[in-house]
Parts: sequence; structure tokens; C-alpha cells
Amino acid sequence: MTTRAPGDDDRDDEVGLKVGPRKESAAGIPGVVASMRHAQAQLGPRRTAKTLLKLNQPDGFDCPGCAWPDPGTTTHFEFCENGAKAIAEEATVRRITADFFATHSVESLAGRTDHWLGQQGRLTEPMYRPKGEQHYRPIGWDGAFSVVADALAASGDPDRAVFYTSGRTSNEAAFVYQLLVRRIGTNNLPDCSNMCHESSGVALTQTIGIGKGSVTLDDIHEAELLLIVGQNPGTNHPRMLSALEQAKRRGASIVAINPMPEAGLIRFKNPQHVRGIIGKGTALADEFLQVKLGADLALFQLLNRRLVELDDERGGGVLDRPFLAEHCDGVDELLAHVKTVDADALLAATGLGADEVERVAQLLAANERIVICWAMGITQHRQAVPTIREMVNTLLLRGSIGKPGAGVCPVRGHSNVQGDRTMGIYEKPADDFLDALGAEFGFDPPRDHGYDTVDAIGAMHRGEVDVFVAMGGNFLAAAPDTGVTAAALARTALTVQVSTKLNRSHVTGGAAALILPCLGRTEIDRTGGRVQRVTVEDSMSMVHASSGRLEPASPHLRSEVAIVCGLAERILGAGDAVAWTELAADYDRIREHIEAVIPGFTAYNRRIDHPGGFVLPHPPRDRQVFPTVTGKARLTCNTFVGDDVPAGRLLLQTLRSHDQFNTTIYGLDDRYRGIKDGRRVVFVHADDLVELSAGTASGLADGDIVDVISEAPDGVERRAERFRLVAYDVARGTCAAYFPEANVLVPLGSVAEESNTPVSKAVVVRFERA
Repeated sequence: MTTRAPGDDDRDDEVGLKVGPRKESAAGIPGVVASMRHAQAQLGPRRTAKTLLKLNQPDGFDCPGCAWPDPGTTTHFEFCENGAKAIAEEATVRRITADFFATHSVESLAGRTDHWLGQQGRLTEPMYRPKGEQHYRPIGWDGAFSVVADALAASGDPDRAVFYTSGRTSNEAAFVYQLLVRRIGTNNLPDCSNMCHESSGVALTQTIGIGKGSVTLDDIHEAELLLIVGQNPGTNHPRMLSALEQAKRRGASIVAINPMPEAGLIRFKNPQHVRGIIGKGTALADEFLQVKLGADLALFQLLNRRLVELDDERGGGVLDRPFLAEHCDGVDELLAHVKTVDADALLAATGLGADEVERVAQLLAANERIVICWAMGITQHRQAVPTIREMVNTLLLRGSIGKPGAGVCPVRGHSNVQGDRTMGIYEKPADDFLDALGAEFGFDPPRDHGYDTVDAIGAMHRGEVDVFVAMGGNFLAAAPDTGVTAAALARTALTVQVSTKLNRSHVTGGAAALILPCLGRTEIDRTGGRVQRVTVEDSMSMVHASSGRLEPASPHLRSEVAIVCGLAERILGAGDAVAWTELAADYDRIREHIEAVIPGFTAYNRRIDHPGGFVLPHPPRDRQVFPTVTGKARLTCNTFVGDDVPAGRLLLQTLRSHDQFNTTIYGLDDRYRGIKDGRRVVFVHADDLVELSAGTASGLADGDIVDVISEAPDGVERRAERFRLVAYDVARGTCAAYFPEANVLVPLGSVAEESNTPVSKAVVVRFERA
């Protein structure tokens, strides 16, 4: 059995695909040129200047891209290339009106590429596609809210509705959204975190008692040693490079651990400094460990075993015994466990040389201020949770949590994904949160756990969900197993998308579908007759205000808060105990409720007046207090089990190009990897191409066009058609392709242990000539 992704037959954008050499540095003049080219194409010169000069400024708006924190003192140009692209996409002067949908059926739109859909412009008014029809047509806001209310009423069971959230949603919108959902009577609140850093939250809660990173931006600057694991900051979090550069210039060592070399970790040419414009820039990584996919747990077990050995050899001084005795449990068990692991087998699994591992072990033993950073290259593996626990073991053994320049740093990929979880967007809420929510609003919230993203797709596919609502995002393109997810959405009675721009989730939906267009972060919000501001939380628990500065793209747009509150009034009725109209009219009142429900938000409205906002409490960081089940940080014993890859197959990871952010495709180039005018490529080591050719009649070579077929225990072969083979320096036995095009290859049932996160970084594949 074979499944294919919707829209797979449209390859107009691949005609001019070219492949050149990869780059050895990031940013610099090419980054500035690319930023301005994208911005001026979408905005024009005057709007470009007006917009970019307010990006990430205390009196401006927060970047809708990544969640990297702002420095305490900002410059006039506090943005990166991909931030400029994100703003250009949102603040574009291109518009989609009702005429567009009258011309284009959803069937015709489904055949377009994700890039084409996104380039059509901003959505300008609510649109409705009734059951059985192929075209969206205009609908008023009251009519749209009635469609949703009627669908929920017809369903009759709150648990047959799913309410998804994107990581761009503001704190205020997320809080009223989860309140509405729980007033309706369900905890079906999956979010994008289920697909990215859920593994981090699970592992960190188990080990240090809080599912968030423990470092601040100052800690990055003050670190003596930084390990950057499974992460490509040059593309995914470019402003992180400035922080790494600052640490490097203070004498820090940097170790990059990744299956592919990435330009941003080789050398950074900071365009705000002369040395980045006319000089060589700053070399960043001192060591590059090209670990095989899925073998990071093996690597960190080797490192921890070696730290214990070095401590024994030196008679102490490597392990922080006082810290371990006072703050940790499981010490004796871990020390015994690491001595039993098969070091030779672990080393073989990593694909590394013993000398490479030894050099990093010596760096760990020699430095006390250590930060480990990671992203989805870690979290989207089957053993992601034990891998993160093992990385925490490394830091605990060295006493490197809860002191300056040290700690855990999961780098979030979307601008408020961490804040949304803080606000209660979670399918498994804690009882104390529900108790506080119920006390504040006078109701008994539902207690049964709801669906996460993978389980929601499964429930929709089984016909157990009638209504699917998405607060932002592009659910179909972000989710795994694209064919299965599309079929799942099609089995619902109604899909509702709150969006700024057209995407694939609008054209492959339920029997009926609604598009509710909302304000972007760049736009002035005058809900309730006053200028409103919202807040976000970055990767390091800093909460700050964001105020749009552009006129809205259309007078028909509403803010996310106004949309949620309007839905609530129609669904729950005018007599509901929550004063929805008042909340929509004054976001200060929403923040007052947040202050009453969620710890750490004391004097919320007053503290966001301060430039840069405020930091939320983090007991391990602030006081070396670990709120785990034992009251101590927990060292854990983990067992590495490698992925089974049959002969003639490779292990594939999905990744971003440099011209995209998550599922938003800005352009068709990935200049750091040498790709131009195309996206349907698969990166393979040249030696693996030779070996794979030995098993085929005609051989495989760089430049060949192949179908990529994934193989899974469920017996379904998933096919991504017509990808160009690109010989590239990837770890042997592995390959890589861009998402969302390659998401069709990721089986829905392939998930990380304990977190249920889709395993998008370890997919067994083979190639067939197209």
C-alpha cells in the first residue's frame, strides 16, 4: 500500500533547480542583501524601513519567527535575515479577496505548492466553504461564529471537538482560548509543541522539575563551554549566533554535534561589526562531532562514562561531589550504570572516532560553566526523552545547573510556543492549574486528559472528531504522515482556521471549512476602541510586550482575542459567567486574570511597562531548588537502543531550508547548502550513493531523480516523488530532505518514547528511480 502527499503533482517550482557548493560562513553581506531583497519585494522601501526599525524593539513588536530572546540593550537593527523574511511575509502589501476564491477552487489550489500558496498575500475577510462545494465564499463574522456554534451543538459532545494552537498565538489569546475550550468542556488542546519540544518538557520535568530551559542570555555569554546539539542556529535561530560570538570572544569553547555541518556554526560574519563585513568574521565551533542520526544518547553515555573514569583516575575533582550530595538523587545508581555500558558498541553507533569523543570529554572535565543547547535534531527521535535526560546527567555530574554561565537550553522554534504552554494550552493540565482556573471563573474545568497532536489525528482518522479548530499555524503541513492527516481532516464535519495567510490547511479541510482572518503581530490592534498590546514568552522565560505599528491589511480583520471572545459569546451564550465582551475590550483585564491563575505573573500589567519585560521564576536556576517528585534533581539510568536500518536503506531526517520558517516557505533557495530554485532534494553521502548503486541495475549518482520511499512496521510504503539526489557531507548511513515536502514519509505511529512526538529525524527510506 502506498500513500502520497496532496499537491505532490505540482512541481512547477523545480524546473530551474541548481546545486552548487555549500557555504562555510553565515550572515555577512549576503544575509543583508537577502533580507532587503525579500522585504522590498513584499513591502517596498518605505514600508520596509518603517517595519524593520520597530522589530524586536521595546516600543515595537516581537518577531513572529523564532523564540530567541532579545538582549538587554537593543540596537536599531535587532533582527536577523529570517526575521526580516518573516516580517515581509506578514506585512506584505499583497491581498487575497473574495474574487481570488471565486476564481480558484480548493481542488485547483490543492495542486499548488506551499510556496505558491503563501505568496498570494494576506487574507482579508472571513470565508466559508459549505459542504459539497469547491469554492470559498464571503461570510460575515456573526455568520461565521454561528457556523462554529451550530457545528458544536450538532456534535453534542465536547470531546468530539479538537482545538489546536500554533506557537505564534499571544499569551492573551492563548489564555482566553484555553478558557473557552474548557468552558465548552474538553481538554482537547493539542499544540505545535507536541511536534517539536514535547520531549524536552517531559525529560526536564522528570529530571529538574520544570519543563523549561534554565539559562538566560547572560548565561550564554558567560559560559566557558557550549555544546550545540541537533541544532542549526544559522537558519533556525540566527540571532543566537551573536550570543555565541560574544561567548566566543570571551574565551568560550563551542562544540557542534550534528549529522550535517552547518555554515552558522563554522563561521559567523556579524553584519553589525566591521569584522563581519570586510573581515573573516568569527570562527565558532572548536569541535564538530558528526554523529549519526539517533546516536546522541550513545554519545552522551560515552561522555558521562568518561567523566566518571576521569574522576576515578584523578582521585576526584571532575564530578561535583558536594553538588551531587546536596541536590541530586540517583547518583550511586548512575555511577554504577555507566560502568556497565558497552563503550565499544556505543562508539560504533555514533560513527565517531574515539579521539573526537575524548577531546570533548576533556573539555567537559576542564570547564565548570557549561551550557547544552538543543533543538529538534534531538527532540524528534524515538529515544529523545532519554537522550535529553542523559544530557542533563552530564550537567548534573559537573554541577552545571543553577549557577551563572551554566544550564539547559532547549531552543524553541516559534515565537510564543513556550508562552502558550504557560497559559494552559496543554492536553494534560495539572490539577493545581485547573483548580486556580475554576476558582477564578467559577466553574469546574474538565479533568480528563485530551488529545495531543498525534492522538488527535488518529481520532479524526477514525471518525471520532466532528469539529477541528486551529488557532494559527498550518496543521496539515506541520503534521506527520501528510496523506493520513489530510484524510483525517476530511472526515470532520467542519474545519476552522484562524490565519493571516493562505496555506495548505485551507485547501484540504473538512466537509465544510471556515477561514477566519486575523491581525498579524505587526499590525495595530484597536479592539474595543483602544490600542491594545499583547505579550509573549521567549525560550528563556522572559515575558515582554508587543505592539503592532502598521495599519491592518483589511478593515475586516479581527484580533485573535476578539475572534476567541466572539466565538465564546456565540457558543456559550450571553449569560455565560465569563465576561467575554469586557475581556475583548481590555486586554489588561485578561492579564489580571492570568495573574490570578498562573504563578509568576504578579503585577503583570505594570511589569510589562518595563523595557524588556520580566523573567518568570525558575527554581533550579534561581535557587538550585528542584521541584521533582523527590525534591532533588534526578540522575537517570538510560539504555541506548539503536535504530534498525536494513541493508540498502538509509535513515532520513527532515529539516528546514534557509528560505523557510517552519512550514512557511519564503523562497526556493538554501544558499548555505548550495541549493537554488528548488526544494525537492535529498542529501546523501557520496560513499553511500556508491554503496547503494551496488545493489541496483543502473546505479545511483548525484543529480539522479528518485522517488523516496519510507518503510515502517505498519507495512505501508509512503512515497515522496521526484527528488534530486545531492551528494553531500552528511553522516554515513543517513540522508536529509526538507519538510513539509518530506513529511509524507513520516509514519503517524512512529513516535518518541514518553512524549508521543513524531519521529521526523529517523525515517528508514530507500530510493527508486523516478
